Amino acid sequence: MTDRSTVRPPLPGAPTVAGPAADPPAAAELPLVAAVARGVALVVVLPVRLLWELIAATGRLLYRYLLGPTGRFLRRWLLAPLAWALHRLLWVPLVWLARTLVWLPLVWLVRTLVWLPLVWLVRTFVWLPLVWLSHAMAWVARVVLRPPLVLFGRALVWLVEHLVVRPLRWLGTVLAPAGRLVVAAVVGAWRVAGWLLRLLYRPLLRGLRWAWSAIVVPVARGAGAALRATVSPVARWIRRSVLDPARLASREVLTALGLRR
Repeated sequence: MTDRSTVRPPLPGAPTVAGPAADPPAAAELPLVAAVARGVALVVVLPVRLLWELIAATGRLLYRYLLGPTGRFLRRWLLAPLAWALHRLLWVPLVWLARTLVWLPLVWLVRTLVWLPLVWLVRTFVWLPLVWLSHAMAWVARVVLRPPLVLFGRALVWLVEHLVVRPLRWLGTVLAPAGRLVVAAVVGAWRVAGWLLRLLYRPLLRGLRWAWSAIVVPVARGAGAALRATVSPVARWIRRSVLDPARLASREVLTALGLRR
């Protein structure tokens, strides 16, 4: 075996790849293109750029030394006096003429032909009828409605006085001794109950404590023990023997039917 590689001829129709021997023509063309581009830039772009810079510098000099001072001079010594003269000699007289010959006559005309007739119509056909109607209603209330209402009020007061207040007053007078006796009895019973409660407070409290500790607590403990001994095993047996198999069977049936995954 040898390390020499075997050179195989290319296949028919396969494109040949240019090696390093094919680069010199392209490398020779690049300096020519660059030289042409530099020549075009020197001949076309550089003069245009210089002309633009010259125009820009000329414009800046003209604005600084000619246009700017001229504009300030014209604004200060021509436009400002002209604006003052136009305001004083044209605008102010035009405003005065418009106010005197147009606005004030128009206001007077509107006030005379529209506002005053409208006010007269409203006062004559709306306000005065309303005032008259209010006076008429006040007269009707004072002359027609007030006497019957006054008589009705007096009759109602007389009826309440004789049918409610006097019987209640008489009943209160009659029942006052009995009421005082009832109140005295209630107060005495309350005092006796308080005295008995003060006497029996400690014995009753001790009796309740003894009944709680001797009767209620043992009964509750026995009931709890009985429940734990009877109900809890039955509940565990029902859960394990009935409910869990039924739940597992229903889950398997639903899974088999494709209703549950």
